[in-house]
Amino acid sequence: MAQVGIIMGSNSDLPVMQEAIDVLKGFDIEVEVDIVSAHRTPEKMFDYGKNAHTRGIKVIIAGAGGAAHLPGMIASLSPLPVIGVPVKSRNSIDGWDSVLSILQMPGGVPVATVALDGAKNAGILAAQIIGTSDTCVLDKVIVFKEGLKAKVIEAAKSIK
Repeated sequence: MAQVGIIMGSNSDLPVMQEAIDVLKGFDIEVEVDIVSAHRTPEKMFDYGKNAHTRGIKVIIAGAGGAAHLPGMIASLSPLPVIGVPVKSRNSIDGWDSVLSILQMPGGVPVATVALDGAKNAGILAAQIIGTSDTCVLDKVIVFKEGLKAKVIEAAKSIK
């Protein structure tokens, strides 16, 4: 059963969002992936936001470009934590429109926002959230973090 829902506004967001999919699969966390447009399929978005938790989803990662309303709208509908991924799309204003649309949420409707095209970090954050109640995932996150540390130590050795 999927624990993380990964949704995006359009198929053009998939190359960016694939990084979150890959990271979560690396942690052996099942994901469901779908295209849910806040502007073109609002009924589908409403259903997804209202019902994801009833299917066992624990975290939603929502990626969107341009006006990027999807993460905030999902957060307004869902009791689950939502991680927003601003995507630099072809109609974007250097990605700033997406970043600010996701980042500037009103009080009471939080969206954890990662960097522009930062789906990898969204996947890691989702794994950390899942790890708060799943010790197998937590152990994998710890190993991952130790791996990051080891890479830095090795890189430091290589320049001395």
